[in-house]
Amino acid sequence: MSLVVNMQDAKTNLSKLVSASLAGQEVVIANRGVAAVRLVPYEQPTKRPLGFVGGSESWNDSFFDSLPDEELAAWGL
Repeated sequence: MSLVVNMQDAKTNLSKLVSASLAGQEVVIANRGVAAVRLVPYEQPTKRPLGFVGGSESWNDSFFDSLPDEELAAWGL
């Protein structure tokens, strides 16, 4: 069940609403009776390694060769 509060009540009771959100309750803040925003807990982003860095991939030296003239022409280079 979600808790819907108007903007003025949200200003007055922000810390209580944050606590409710952290406890798992859905908190919706309404502006003039119309739902405007949903208050959700912040999730710390996880650090993800790039797929090509430090992986088990191996690169053929030809990977770094220049593109053929036809390919360069197609790209306008």
